[in-house]
Amino acid sequence: MTAIERLKVRRAAGERSLKVLSASGQLGYGIPAESLRHGLDWAPDFIGCDMGSVDPGPAYLGAGQMATSPELTRRDLRLVLLGARQLDVPLLLGSAGTAGARPHLDQTLEMIREIAAEEGLSFRLASISSDVSAEAVIAAKRAGHLHPLGEGLAATEEEIAASSHIVGQMGTEAFIRALDAGADVVIAGRACDTAIFTAIPQMLNYDTGLAMQMAKIIECTSICCVPGGRDPMMAVLGEHDFELESTHSERRATPISVAAHALYEQSDPDIVYEPEGALLLDQAMYEPIDDRRLRVSGGVWRPAERLSVKIEGARRAGERMVLLAATADPGFITQLDMIVPAVEATVRSMVEGDFELNMRPYGVGALVAPTPAAAPPREAFLLVEVIAERQETAKAALSVFKQYLLHHGFPGRLCTGGNLAFPFTPPELDGGTAWQFSLYHRMTVETLEPYFPVEVQDL
Repeated sequence: MTAIERLKVRRAAGERSLKVLSASGQLGYGIPAESLRHGLDWAPDFIGCDMGSVDPGPAYLGAGQMATSPELTRRDLRLVLLGARQLDVPLLLGSAGTAGARPHLDQTLEMIREIAAEEGLSFRLASISSDVSAEAVIAAKRAGHLHPLGEGLAATEEEIAASSHIVGQMGTEAFIRALDAGADVVIAGRACDTAIFTAIPQMLNYDTGLAMQMAKIIECTSICCVPGGRDPMMAVLGEHDFELESTHSERRATPISVAAHALYEQSDPDIVYEPEGALLLDQAMYEPIDDRRLRVSGGVWRPAERLSVKIEGARRAGERMVLLAATADPGFITQLDMIVPAVEATVRSMVEGDFELNMRPYGVGALVAPTPAAAPPREAFLLVEVIAERQETAKAALSVFKQYLLHHGFPGRLCTGGNLAFPFTPPELDGGTAWQFSLYHRMTVETLEPYFPVEVQDL
Protein backbone atom coordinates (compact mmCIF):
# COMPACT_ATOMS: atom_id res chain seq x y z
CA MET A 1 0.00 0.00 0.00
CA THR A 2 1.39 3.41 -0.98
CA ALA A 3 1.57 6.35 1.40
CA ILE A 4 -1.31 8.03 -0.41
CA GLU A 5 -3.43 4.90 -0.14
CA ARG A 6 -2.76 4.76 3.60
CA LEU A 7 -3.82 8.39 3.94
CA LYS A 8 -7.02 7.64 2.03
CA VAL A 9 -7.78 4.73 4.34
CA ARG A 10 -7.25 6.92 7.39
CA ARG A 11 -9.44 9.63 5.91
CA ALA A 12 -12.22 7.16 5.14
CA ALA A 13 -11.99 5.92 8.74
CA GLY A 14 -12.72 9.44 10.02
CA GLU A 15 -9.32 11.13 10.25
CA ARG A 16 -10.06 14.86 10.48
CA SER A 17 -6.59 16.44 10.36
CA LEU A 18 -3.63 16.39 8.01
CA LYS A 19 -0.12 17.44 9.08
CA VAL A 20 1.84 19.24 6.37
CA LEU A 21 5.53 20.15 6.62
CA SER A 22 6.86 22.89 4.33
CA ALA A 23 10.59 22.20 4.46
CA SER A 24 11.93 24.88 2.12
CA GLY A 25 10.72 27.98 0.35
CA GLN A 26 13.54 27.77 -2.19
CA LEU A 27 15.50 24.57 -1.80
CA GLY A 28 19.21 24.94 -2.39
CA TYR A 29 19.81 28.00 -0.23
CA GLY A 30 20.23 25.95 2.94
CA ILE A 31 17.56 24.28 5.10
CA PRO A 32 18.23 24.74 8.85
CA ALA A 33 18.89 21.10 9.77
CA GLU A 34 17.92 21.32 13.44
CA SER A 35 14.60 22.97 12.63
CA LEU A 36 13.90 20.34 9.98
CA ARG A 37 14.59 17.61 12.55
CA HIS A 38 12.01 19.20 14.88
CA GLY A 39 9.50 19.17 12.05
CA LEU A 40 10.17 15.51 11.29
CA ASP A 41 9.68 14.68 14.98
CA TRP A 42 6.10 15.94 14.61
CA ALA A 43 5.48 13.11 12.10
CA PRO A 44 4.05 15.05 9.14
CA ASP A 45 1.80 13.24 6.68
CA PHE A 46 3.77 14.64 3.76
CA ILE A 47 6.65 17.02 3.05
CA GLY A 48 6.65 19.75 0.42
CA CYS A 49 9.42 21.96 -0.93
CA ASP A 50 9.37 24.82 -3.37
CA MET A 51 12.65 25.01 -5.29
CA GLY A 52 12.27 27.90 -7.68
CA SER A 53 10.66 31.10 -8.77
CA VAL A 54 10.54 33.67 -11.52
CA ASP A 55 11.92 36.15 -8.97
CA PRO A 56 15.61 35.67 -9.91
CA GLY A 57 14.82 36.98 -13.39
CA PRO A 58 15.17 35.48 -16.85
CA ALA A 59 18.85 34.45 -16.74
CA TYR A 60 18.42 31.02 -15.14
CA LEU A 61 15.48 30.10 -17.35
CA GLY A 62 17.30 31.29 -20.44
CA ALA A 63 20.62 29.61 -19.65
CA GLY A 64 19.12 26.42 -18.24
CA GLN A 65 21.19 26.77 -15.05
CA MET A 66 20.39 26.61 -11.35
CA ALA A 67 20.63 29.73 -9.24
CA THR A 68 21.86 27.68 -6.27
CA SER A 69 25.21 25.98 -5.76
CA PRO A 70 25.20 22.26 -6.66
CA GLU A 71 26.83 21.37 -3.32
CA LEU A 72 24.22 23.09 -1.16
CA THR A 73 21.37 21.93 -3.40
CA ARG A 74 22.50 18.34 -3.02
CA ARG A 75 22.76 18.82 0.75
CA ASP A 76 19.18 20.13 0.99
CA LEU A 77 17.83 17.38 -1.27
CA ARG A 78 19.51 14.75 0.88
CA LEU A 79 17.96 16.18 4.05
CA VAL A 80 14.37 16.17 2.77
CA LEU A 81 14.66 12.89 0.86
CA LEU A 82 16.05 11.03 3.87
CA GLY A 83 13.44 12.60 6.13
CA ALA A 84 10.56 11.59 3.88
CA ARG A 85 11.80 8.05 3.35
CA GLN A 86 12.44 7.51 7.06
CA LEU A 87 8.84 8.48 7.77
CA ASP A 88 7.58 6.74 4.60
CA VAL A 89 5.57 9.80 3.57
CA PRO A 90 5.33 11.52 0.18
CA LEU A 91 7.86 14.18 -0.79
CA LEU A 92 6.67 16.78 -3.32
CA LEU A 93 9.05 19.28 -4.90
CA GLY A 94 8.08 21.99 -7.40
CA SER A 95 9.90 24.33 -9.79
CA ALA A 96 12.91 22.04 -9.90
CA GLY A 97 16.32 23.62 -10.34
CA THR A 98 15.10 27.25 -10.02
CA ALA A 99 13.24 27.76 -13.31
CA GLY A 100 11.72 24.32 -13.90
CA ALA A 101 12.71 23.81 -17.54
CA ARG A 102 14.00 20.47 -18.82
CA PRO A 103 17.67 21.14 -17.97
CA HIS A 104 16.71 22.16 -14.42
CA LEU A 105 14.47 19.13 -13.98
CA ASP A 106 17.16 16.77 -15.30
CA GLN A 107 19.83 18.22 -12.98
CA THR A 108 17.54 17.80 -9.98
CA LEU A 109 16.55 14.25 -10.92
CA GLU A 110 20.19 13.29 -11.37
CA MET A 111 20.95 14.50 -7.84
CA ILE A 112 17.96 12.61 -6.41
CA ARG A 113 19.03 9.38 -8.12
CA GLU A 114 22.62 9.78 -6.93
CA ILE A 115 21.51 10.39 -3.34
CA ALA A 116 19.17 7.39 -3.47
CA ALA A 117 22.03 5.17 -4.69
CA GLU A 118 24.44 6.49 -2.04
CA GLU A 119 21.92 5.98 0.78
CA GLY A 120 20.52 2.67 -0.46
CA LEU A 121 16.98 4.04 -0.84
CA SER A 122 14.20 2.40 -2.85
CA PHE A 123 11.08 4.29 -3.88
CA ARG A 124 8.90 5.23 -6.83
CA LEU A 125 10.03 8.50 -8.40
CA ALA A 126 7.74 10.60 -10.59
CA SER A 127 8.92 13.54 -12.66
CA ILE A 128 6.66 16.09 -14.33
CA SER A 129 7.91 18.11 -17.28
CA SER A 130 6.64 21.66 -17.80
CA ASP A 131 8.28 22.60 -21.11
CA VAL A 132 6.03 24.13 -23.77
CA SER A 133 7.08 24.34 -27.41
CA ALA A 134 7.39 27.66 -29.17
CA GLU A 135 5.09 26.29 -31.88
CA ALA A 136 2.31 25.66 -29.34
CA VAL A 137 2.63 29.18 -27.92
CA ILE A 138 2.66 30.77 -31.38
CA ALA A 139 -0.46 28.77 -32.29
CA ALA A 140 -2.15 30.02 -29.11
CA LYS A 141 -1.20 33.59 -29.97
CA ARG A 142 -2.69 33.28 -33.44
CA ALA A 143 -5.88 31.84 -31.95
CA GLY A 144 -6.20 34.71 -29.47
CA HIS A 145 -5.48 32.48 -26.46
CA LEU A 146 -2.26 34.19 -25.31
CA HIS A 147 -2.64 37.19 -23.00
CA PRO A 148 0.21 39.33 -21.56
CA LEU A 149 0.35 39.64 -17.78
CA GLY A 150 1.04 43.36 -17.74
CA GLU A 151 1.49 46.36 -19.97
CA GLY A 152 4.31 46.39 -22.50
CA LEU A 153 4.69 42.60 -22.46
CA ALA A 154 3.31 41.73 -25.88
CA ALA A 155 5.49 39.08 -27.54
CA THR A 156 6.08 38.81 -31.27
CA GLU A 157 6.24 35.46 -32.99
CA GLU A 158 9.94 36.10 -33.65
CA GLU A 159 10.60 36.67 -29.93
CA ILE A 160 8.69 33.52 -29.03
CA ALA A 161 10.62 31.47 -31.57
CA ALA A 162 13.92 32.86 -30.26
CA SER A 163 13.20 31.68 -26.70
CA SER A 164 15.77 29.21 -25.44
CA HIS A 165 13.32 27.74 -22.91
CA ILE A 166 9.57 28.12 -22.41
CA VAL A 167 7.73 26.65 -19.42
CA GLY A 168 4.15 26.47 -18.24
CA GLN A 169 3.28 26.72 -14.57
CA MET A 170 1.40 23.60 -13.47
CA GLY A 171 -1.27 23.41 -10.81
CA THR A 172 -2.50 20.54 -8.65
CA GLU A 173 -3.75 18.41 -11.56
CA ALA A 174 -0.28 17.21 -12.58
CA PHE A 175 0.78 16.40 -8.99
CA ILE A 176 -2.40 14.38 -8.49
CA ARG A 177 -1.69 12.30 -11.60
CA ALA A 178 1.84 11.61 -10.36
CA LEU A 179 0.59 10.54 -6.94
CA ASP A 180 -2.15 8.41 -8.49
CA ALA A 181 0.65 6.57 -10.31
CA GLY A 182 1.99 5.49 -6.92
CA ALA A 183 4.83 8.00 -6.61
CA ASP A 184 6.59 8.31 -3.26
CA VAL A 185 8.66 11.26 -4.50
CA VAL A 186 7.43 13.82 -7.05
CA ILE A 187 9.90 16.18 -8.73
CA ALA A 188 8.05 18.72 -10.86
CA GLY A 189 9.20 21.31 -13.35
CA ARG A 190 7.76 24.84 -13.14
CA ALA A 191 4.88 24.71 -10.70
CA CYS A 192 2.60 26.96 -8.70
CA ASP A 193 4.01 26.91 -5.18
CA THR A 194 0.49 26.34 -3.84
CA ALA A 195 0.07 23.18 -5.92
CA ILE A 196 2.83 21.42 -3.99
CA PHE A 197 0.81 21.63 -0.77
CA THR A 198 -2.76 21.47 -2.11
CA ALA A 199 -2.66 18.34 -4.29
CA ILE A 200 -2.75 15.80 -1.44
CA PRO A 201 -5.48 17.62 0.55
CA GLN A 202 -7.59 17.68 -2.64
CA MET A 203 -7.06 13.93 -3.11
CA LEU A 204 -8.28 13.42 0.47
CA ASN A 205 -11.35 15.64 -0.04
CA TYR A 206 -10.32 18.45 2.26
CA ASP A 207 -11.79 21.84 1.43
CA THR A 208 -9.85 23.24 -1.54
CA GLY A 209 -10.20 26.84 -0.40
CA LEU A 210 -8.70 26.08 3.01
CA ALA A 211 -5.94 23.96 1.47
CA MET A 212 -5.03 26.68 -1.02
CA GLN A 213 -5.07 29.32 1.71
CA MET A 214 -2.77 27.14 3.80
CA ALA A 215 -0.45 26.52 0.85
CA LYS A 216 -0.23 30.20 0.00
CA ILE A 217 1.08 30.91 3.49
CA ILE A 218 3.42 27.99 4.18
CA GLU A 219 5.15 27.77 0.78
CA CYS A 220 7.76 30.30 1.99
CA THR A 221 8.16 28.46 5.32
CA SER A 222 8.73 30.72 8.35
CA ILE A 223 9.02 33.99 6.46
CA CYS A 224 5.43 34.58 7.61
CA CYS A 225 6.57 34.67 11.25
CA VAL A 226 8.05 37.26 13.62
CA PRO A 227 10.96 37.38 13.27
CA GLY A 228 10.84 35.92 9.79
CA GLY A 229 13.20 33.10 8.87
CA ARG A 230 13.83 30.14 6.60
CA ASP A 231 12.97 27.43 9.10
CA PRO A 232 10.40 24.80 8.06
CA MET A 233 6.74 25.50 8.80
CA MET A 234 4.15 23.04 10.06
CA ALA A 235 0.46 23.32 9.20
CA VAL A 236 -2.32 21.11 10.55
CA LEU A 237 -5.27 21.18 8.15
CA GLY A 238 -8.72 20.42 9.51
CA GLU A 239 -12.27 20.52 8.24
CA HIS A 240 -12.91 24.21 8.90
CA ASP A 241 -9.51 25.81 9.55
CA PHE A 242 -5.81 25.13 9.82
CA GLU A 243 -3.16 25.78 12.44
CA LEU A 244 0.33 27.18 11.79
CA GLU A 245 3.53 26.77 13.79
CA SER A 246 7.18 27.30 12.94
CA THR A 247 9.64 24.51 13.74
CA HIS A 248 11.90 27.16 15.30
CA SER A 249 10.88 28.05 18.85
CA GLU A 250 11.76 31.75 18.48
CA ARG A 251 9.54 32.37 15.44
CA ARG A 252 5.95 33.41 16.11
CA ALA A 253 3.05 33.18 13.69
CA THR A 254 0.96 36.26 14.48
CA PRO A 255 -2.24 37.56 12.87
CA ILE A 256 -0.44 40.56 11.38
CA SER A 257 2.63 38.69 10.13
CA VAL A 258 0.61 35.89 8.51
CA ALA A 259 -2.03 38.19 7.04
CA ALA A 260 0.72 40.36 5.56
CA HIS A 261 2.36 37.34 3.97
CA ALA A 262 -0.97 36.23 2.54
CA LEU A 263 -0.85 39.40 0.42
CA TYR A 264 2.68 38.58 -0.80
CA GLU A 265 3.14 38.90 -4.58
CA GLN A 266 -0.54 39.73 -5.15
CA SER A 267 -1.85 42.80 -6.95
CA ASP A 268 -5.29 42.16 -5.44
CA PRO A 269 -5.35 41.27 -1.71
CA ASP A 270 -8.64 39.42 -2.03
CA ILE A 271 -7.92 36.95 -4.84
CA VAL A 272 -5.16 34.54 -5.89
CA TYR A 273 -5.37 33.09 -9.40
CA GLU A 274 -4.35 29.50 -10.12
CA PRO A 275 -4.56 27.38 -13.32
CA GLU A 276 -7.69 25.58 -12.11
CA GLY A 277 -9.44 28.49 -10.43
CA ALA A 278 -9.06 31.30 -7.92
CA LEU A 279 -8.68 31.56 -4.14
CA LEU A 280 -10.90 34.22 -2.53
CA LEU A 281 -9.51 35.72 0.67
CA ASP A 282 -11.94 38.54 1.46
CA GLN A 283 -13.38 36.48 4.36
CA ALA A 284 -10.02 35.32 5.76
CA MET A 285 -9.72 35.08 9.56
CA TYR A 286 -6.51 34.98 11.65
CA GLU A 287 -6.90 33.97 15.31
CA PRO A 288 -4.02 33.46 17.76
CA ILE A 289 -3.93 30.14 19.61
CA ASP A 290 -1.04 31.27 21.79
CA ASP A 291 1.99 33.51 21.30
CA ARG A 292 3.51 31.21 18.63
CA ARG A 293 0.62 29.48 16.89
CA LEU A 294 -2.18 30.77 14.71
CA ARG A 295 -5.52 29.45 13.51
CA VAL A 296 -6.56 30.53 10.00
CA SER A 297 -9.81 30.11 8.10
CA GLY A 298 -12.07 31.72 5.50
CA GLY A 299 -10.42 30.84 2.18
CA VAL A 300 -12.96 30.06 -0.55
CA TRP A 301 -12.21 28.27 -3.81
CA ARG A 302 -13.84 29.34 -7.08
CA PRO A 303 -13.26 26.89 -9.95
CA ALA A 304 -12.17 28.43 -13.24
CA GLU A 305 -14.71 28.76 -16.03
CA ARG A 306 -11.81 28.09 -18.39
CA LEU A 307 -8.43 26.58 -17.60
CA SER A 308 -5.27 28.60 -18.16
CA VAL A 309 -1.52 28.21 -17.79
CA LYS A 310 0.99 30.91 -16.98
CA ILE A 311 3.72 30.84 -19.64
CA GLU A 312 7.28 32.02 -19.00
CA GLY A 313 10.00 32.25 -21.63
CA ALA A 314 13.46 33.78 -21.91
CA ARG A 315 15.65 34.70 -24.85
CA ARG A 316 19.19 35.97 -25.28
CA ALA A 317 19.48 39.77 -25.40
CA GLY A 318 23.23 39.92 -26.11
CA GLU A 319 26.52 40.06 -24.24
CA ARG A 320 26.88 42.33 -21.23
CA MET A 321 29.71 44.43 -19.81
CA VAL A 322 29.33 46.26 -16.49
CA LEU A 323 31.10 49.32 -15.09
CA LEU A 324 31.22 50.08 -11.34
CA ALA A 325 32.15 53.63 -10.34
CA ALA A 326 31.50 56.23 -7.67
CA THR A 327 31.63 60.00 -7.41
CA ALA A 328 31.70 62.54 -4.61
CA ASP A 329 31.78 65.65 -6.81
CA PRO A 330 28.60 67.68 -6.13
CA GLY A 331 28.85 69.52 -9.43
CA PHE A 332 29.17 66.27 -11.36
CA ILE A 333 26.25 64.69 -9.48
CA THR A 334 23.89 67.61 -10.10
CA GLN A 335 24.69 67.67 -13.82
CA LEU A 336 24.53 63.95 -14.58
CA ASP A 337 21.34 64.41 -16.62
CA MET A 338 23.28 66.59 -19.06
CA ILE A 339 26.66 64.85 -18.88
CA VAL A 340 25.58 61.26 -19.59
CA PRO A 341 23.74 61.95 -22.90
CA ALA A 342 26.69 63.98 -24.13
CA VAL A 343 29.17 61.22 -23.32
CA GLU A 344 26.92 58.56 -24.85
CA ALA A 345 26.69 60.57 -28.08
CA THR A 346 30.49 60.68 -28.21
CA VAL A 347 30.71 56.92 -27.72
CA ARG A 348 28.21 56.21 -30.47
CA SER A 349 30.17 58.39 -32.87
CA MET A 350 33.28 56.28 -32.28
CA VAL A 351 32.16 52.67 -31.68
CA GLU A 352 30.71 50.77 -34.60
CA GLY A 353 27.82 48.38 -34.08
CA ASP A 354 24.54 48.45 -32.20
CA PHE A 355 24.57 48.46 -28.41
CA GLU A 356 22.30 49.34 -25.50
CA LEU A 357 23.72 51.56 -22.74
CA ASN A 358 22.05 51.98 -19.36
CA MET A 359 23.30 53.91 -16.34
CA ARG A 360 21.80 53.61 -12.87
CA PRO A 361 22.97 56.38 -10.50
CA TYR A 362 22.35 54.97 -7.03
CA GLY A 363 21.75 57.73 -4.54
CA VAL A 364 20.30 60.09 -7.15
CA GLY A 365 17.39 58.24 -8.69
CA ALA A 366 18.35 54.63 -9.57
CA LEU A 367 15.54 53.17 -7.48
CA VAL A 368 13.36 56.11 -6.46
CA ALA A 369 12.95 59.52 -8.03
CA PRO A 370 15.18 61.86 -6.01
CA THR A 371 13.56 64.32 -3.66
CA PRO A 372 14.54 67.91 -4.44
CA ALA A 373 17.00 69.12 -1.83
CA ALA A 374 18.92 72.26 -1.07
CA ALA A 375 22.18 70.35 -1.56
CA PRO A 376 23.10 67.31 -3.66
CA PRO A 377 23.97 64.01 -1.94
CA ARG A 378 27.57 63.75 -0.77
CA GLU A 379 28.23 60.74 -2.99
CA ALA A 380 26.64 58.54 -5.63
CA PHE A 381 27.34 55.09 -7.02
CA LEU A 382 27.12 54.57 -10.78
CA LEU A 383 26.33 51.20 -12.31
CA VAL A 384 26.62 51.21 -16.09
CA GLU A 385 25.78 48.29 -18.36
CA VAL A 386 26.28 47.87 -22.07
CA ILE A 387 24.60 45.06 -24.00
CA ALA A 388 25.58 44.23 -27.57
CA GLU A 389 25.39 41.26 -29.90
CA ARG A 390 29.15 40.81 -29.64
CA GLN A 391 31.07 40.96 -26.37
CA GLU A 392 33.85 42.89 -28.15
CA THR A 393 31.39 45.64 -29.09
CA ALA A 394 30.05 45.87 -25.55
CA LYS A 395 33.56 46.08 -24.12
CA ALA A 396 34.66 48.76 -26.59
CA ALA A 397 31.59 50.89 -25.93
CA LEU A 398 31.90 50.61 -22.17
CA SER A 399 35.62 51.37 -22.15
CA VAL A 400 35.14 54.52 -24.21
CA PHE A 401 32.16 55.57 -22.10
CA LYS A 402 34.19 55.12 -18.90
CA GLN A 403 37.09 57.20 -20.15
CA TYR A 404 35.02 60.07 -21.51
CA LEU A 405 32.78 60.11 -18.43
CA LEU A 406 35.88 60.18 -16.23
CA HIS A 407 37.23 63.34 -17.89
CA HIS A 408 34.09 65.04 -19.20
CA GLY A 409 34.19 68.77 -18.63
CA PHE A 410 31.19 70.51 -17.11
CA PRO A 411 30.42 74.02 -15.85
CA GLY A 412 31.99 74.62 -12.45
CA ARG A 413 34.45 71.73 -12.60
CA LEU A 414 37.36 72.40 -10.26
CA CYS A 415 39.78 69.60 -11.13
CA THR A 416 40.71 67.87 -14.38
CA GLY A 417 42.11 64.80 -12.61
CA GLY A 418 38.87 62.84 -12.99
CA ASN A 419 35.22 62.78 -12.04
CA LEU A 420 35.05 59.17 -10.83
CA ALA A 421 36.55 56.68 -8.40
CA PHE A 422 36.72 52.95 -9.23
CA PRO A 423 36.50 50.16 -6.63
CA PHE A 424 38.20 47.59 -8.88
CA THR A 425 40.76 47.45 -11.62
CA PRO A 426 39.78 46.90 -14.30
CA PRO A 427 36.50 48.66 -13.48
CA GLU A 428 34.83 47.09 -16.53
CA LEU A 429 33.53 43.62 -15.59
CA ASP A 430 32.33 40.90 -17.95
CA GLY A 431 28.64 40.41 -17.17
CA GLY A 432 28.27 37.37 -19.42
CA THR A 433 25.21 36.74 -21.54
CA ALA A 434 22.25 39.02 -20.90
CA TRP A 435 18.78 37.47 -20.97
CA GLN A 436 15.31 38.96 -21.11
CA PHE A 437 11.82 37.59 -20.71
CA SER A 438 10.25 36.82 -24.05
CA LEU A 439 7.05 35.51 -22.47
CA TYR A 440 5.20 36.39 -19.29
CA HIS A 441 1.70 35.49 -20.37
CA ARG A 442 -1.46 33.55 -19.56
CA MET A 443 -2.47 30.91 -22.11
CA THR A 444 -6.02 29.58 -22.05
CA VAL A 445 -6.25 25.83 -22.69
CA GLU A 446 -8.92 23.16 -23.02
CA THR A 447 -7.13 20.64 -20.79
CA LEU A 448 -3.97 20.68 -18.66
CA GLU A 449 -2.71 17.10 -18.95
CA PRO A 450 -0.93 17.36 -22.34
CA TYR A 451 1.25 20.21 -21.11
CA PHE A 452 2.59 18.37 -18.05
CA PRO A 453 3.53 14.75 -18.85
CA VAL A 454 4.33 12.44 -15.93
CA GLU A 455 7.13 9.88 -16.03
CA VAL A 456 7.50 7.21 -13.33
CA GLN A 457 10.60 5.23 -12.36
CA ASP A 458 11.20 2.69 -9.61
CA LEU A 459 14.54 3.16 -7.87
